[in-house]
Amino acid sequence: MIAIKNLKVNLGDFLLQNINLDIEPGEYFIVLGPTGAGKTVLLEAIAGLYPVLEGEVWIGDREITDLSPEKREIGIVYQDQALFPHLSVEKNIAFGLKMRKCPKNEAKAKIDAIVEVVGISHLLKRSPATLSGGEKQKVALARALVTEPKVLLLDEPLSALDPETRERMQRELREIHSRIGLIVIHVTHDFEEAIALGRRVAVLNDGCIAQIGTPEEFLRRPSSEFVARFALTRNILSGRVMGIEDGCTLIDIGGTQLRATTEAKGEVRLSLRPEDIFISKEPLQSTARNCFLGVVSDIADRGSVIYVTVNLPPDFVCIITRQAFDELKLRKGVEVWITFKASAIHVF
Repeated sequence: MIAIKNLKVNLGDFLLQNINLDIEPGEYFIVLGPTGAGKTVLLEAIAGLYPVLEGEVWIGDREITDLSPEKREIGIVYQDQALFPHLSVEKNIAFGLKMRKCPKNEAKAKIDAIVEVVGISHLLKRSPATLSGGEKQKVALARALVTEPKVLLLDEPLSALDPETRERMQRELREIHSRIGLIVIHVTHDFEEAIALGRRVAVLNDGCIAQIGTPEEFLRRPSSEFVARFALTRNILSGRVMGIEDGCTLIDIGGTQLRATTEAKGEVRLSLRPEDIFISKEPLQSTARNCFLGVVSDIADRGSVIYVTVNLPPDFVCIITRQAFDELKLRKGVEVWITFKASAIHVF
C-alpha cells in the first residue's frame, strides 16, 4: 500500500497541505480536481520531484519521503507523453532499463513482456512522430511499466485525446491494470473519467482534500457545495427547514416547499442531481414526495442528452434523453410537471 501522512509542499505561490491518503495494494485511485488545485504537485511530491516541507510518504513498510526519485520505485506518465523524438518506440521503452544498466537479454525479455500487455509489439521500430495520440500514450505507459515500479502515477494521461480514443484508452487502462495489479494514482479534471476508472476518488481544491470516497458518494452525498458543483450536480439551492410533515422534513426555497429526508435545521444548502428529476406533461402517479408544476425556461442540447430548465420558481435543471424530449414535444414556455424523491435531495 501507499500511505501519505500530513503532507505539505510549499512552492511559494502555492501550498499543498494536510494531505492524508491510504491507498490499498492494487488499487486504481483517482485524484480529481480543477486546474490549479494541486493535482500535479501532489503526484510530483510522491515521485520525489518536489521537496516535502512536512509529512511522510510510505510505500509498504518503507518510508520514501527523503529518497531521490530514482530510488522510489515509482513510474510516472504525463499528459504530453514526453517521448524522445530521436529514438524508436523500442528504444524509448528501453530507456529506463538502460539507465539502470539492465543486461541486454533481461531488458529484451522485459520489453517483450510489457509491449504484449500494452498491445504495441507491432510499433517497436516506429518513430514517435508517426504515432497517433493513443499509441504515444501506450508507449509512455510501457516505458513507465517496464522498470516494474511499485506505484504508477498518471498525470491527466487522456486529456489530450479525442473522445473516441479516450473511451478506448479508459477500457485498455482498466484491462492493463487488472493484468498487472500495481497501485495506480491517476490525476484528472474529468469527473466522468474518474467514475469510469476509480473505485475511490479524492477531490482536491486549492491544495487541500475536499472529500474522499466512492464515485457514488460524490454523486449522491457531496460534502460541500464545491464538490457538488464539480460533480455537475447543477441544482444547488438555499432554503430554510420549516418542520416535519408525514415523516419528511419540509424545506422552504423561496415559496416552494420541498420534502427531504434530513435531520438538519435552520438555514441549509441542498443539492439535487438533474438525472433524479422526472419531467411529464401530467402529474406522475408515484411514491415520490415532490411533484410541482412549472414552465420550461431553457433548453440546452448536448447531443445524446438534453438539459431542460424548469422554473417554479426557482429554476430546476433536469436531464432527459433526446427520445424523451421528442416524445414530450418540449419547448420554451410549455407547462410541465417535475417529480423527484425526498431521498434525492442532499442537504449540506
